[in-house]
Amino acid sequence: MRLTADKLAARRGEDLIFVDISFQLEAGQALILTGRNGSGKSTLLRVVAGLLRAERGTVLFDAGTGDGSRPPREASHYLGHRNAMKQELTVMENLTFWKDFLGDFDGGKGRTPEDAADLVGLSGITHLPYGYLSAGQQRRFAMAKLLVAHRPVWILDEPTAALDASADRMFAGLVDEHLKTGGMAIAATHQPLGLTDARQLVMKGFEYREIGEMA
Repeated sequence: MRLTADKLAARRGEDLIFVDISFQLEAGQALILTGRNGSGKSTLLRVVAGLLRAERGTVLFDAGTGDGSRPPREASHYLGHRNAMKQELTVMENLTFWKDFLGDFDGGKGRTPEDAADLVGLSGITHLPYGYLSAGQQRRFAMAKLLVAHRPVWILDEPTAALDASADRMFAGLVDEHLKTGGMAIAATHQPLGLTDARQLVMKGFEYREIGEMA
């Protein structure tokens, strides 16, 4: 299993925000994006997730099954700044929707909503409307969404922002387990996630060259 980004470039408005970003991840590996605000971390994650079009370059995922490469979005979870959960639905209804909507990628099986809630430490409140929960509880259940449908690639944008230390440790444990079972993760963060042996890519910020000037 391999995810390969080759000479990616992306724009924000009229300006290039980054150019010539290349990296490769194998099963069990994590890549941490660091850099100041505005340096392109979130933009790069959205390009990998298929939410934004790259100005130049390619990003492909090979599951290692002999079926060739495909866009990473087909094998990815994306956890952004927003939780992507309906406020008026119960937690159980939200998690069940995502499990049914996403389905499992080849080679793995997602957790039940009950098991996922237990793994994020909130198994007793899945009957409550999502909108009734605290911000920390809502973020934990957004993390549970990663567990109910199997996706080998986790794309994470500031996943633990505004959470307490216990939630940080819990989430690091979930990502570590995902990596140990052959998954991969790409995360943008301003704070350590506690991952062992994670690689790092430092985003440098705006690059004002035109595409034609790149090597």
